[in-house]
Order: sequence, then C-alpha cells, then structure tokens
Amino acid sequence: MTKDLDHLKDGLTILFIGYNPSLISGEIGHNYANKNNRFWKLLYKSGITERLYLPEEDGNLLDKGFGFTNIVSRPTRSADEITKDEYQEGRKILYKKINLYKPKIAFFVGKGVYLQYSQMKKTSWGKQEKSIVPDVIDFVAPSSSGLVRMSVDEITSIYRSVKDYK
Repeated sequence: MTKDLDHLKDGLTILFIGYNPSLISGEIGHNYANKNNRFWKLLYKSGITERLYLPEEDGNLLDKGFGFTNIVSRPTRSADEITKDEYQEGRKILYKKINLYKPKIAFFVGKGVYLQYSQMKKTSWGKQEKSIVPDVIDFVAPSSSGLVRMSVDEITSIYRSVKDYK
C-alpha cells in the first residue's frame, strides 16, 4: 500500500516538489528514500539544512519550514512511466496545494517537473521571472536523481542559490 508522502502546512519557507515518489519511497512512506537519490546530501551540502537528514526525518522538517509534495502521487520505477493524463491531473492538484498553503518558495526538484507544471517549453535554473501562483517564488533546480548528468558541485551551487530568496 502506498503511503501519502505530502508534508504540508501554512507558512512554509520552501515546498520541495518532485516528479513522483520512487517505489521505495512509496513503500516506506518517506520522500527521496532511494539510496541512489542525492536529495538529502544536496540539501546539506548546499546549506539549506544544517545537517544531513535521513528520509525518515522528512516530516520533522515541517517545523523548520520545509514541506514536500509531488506533481504525481503514484510511485513508479522512473518518471518516464508517468502518463500525460497523470501530469494533467497532477498539475491541477499541485496548483491548488501551492495556492492553498502559499509557501514562500515552490522549489521544483527537476526542470521537467516545472515544465510539466507551468506548461512552458523551456526554462532556466533558479528563480523564475514570473510565478504561476502570485506571491510564491518559483525556483527550478536539477533533479536529485543519480541519473542526472551534472556534477554534485554544479547541482549544489544551484540549490545553494535558493537561500538568496529565503
């Protein structure tokens, strides 16, 4: 049975938004739980978190102003398995979540996540010129997946730049 991986509340500084949960995350009920995913390491190396957290601690980060959700809630082996219909439905649900909770920053963990959400054809890393939900900063960063062909230092640098908007 898949567990709900959303960790949401009002007043978040950063809402981290992924594609969808991995099979492992869906099974154990914690975000970015696949051992090949670099998310927690990137948060720590970039200075977003003060220490290296474990996936099992994702809910504890709500108290620090960090929340989690995905554009699609169904766990898959890879994001390639997400259907067009799932993205279409997920886009609407995600918009409602961001509009309801109004985080300061909507942090998209993957350019493709943001492109699916915004329906844009291309975008750049970092803060977006125009946000989809008023008064919420849209921030685009590389996926933390081990499949991403960027160095950890390059990705860390992009993650680190979100601190300019906190």
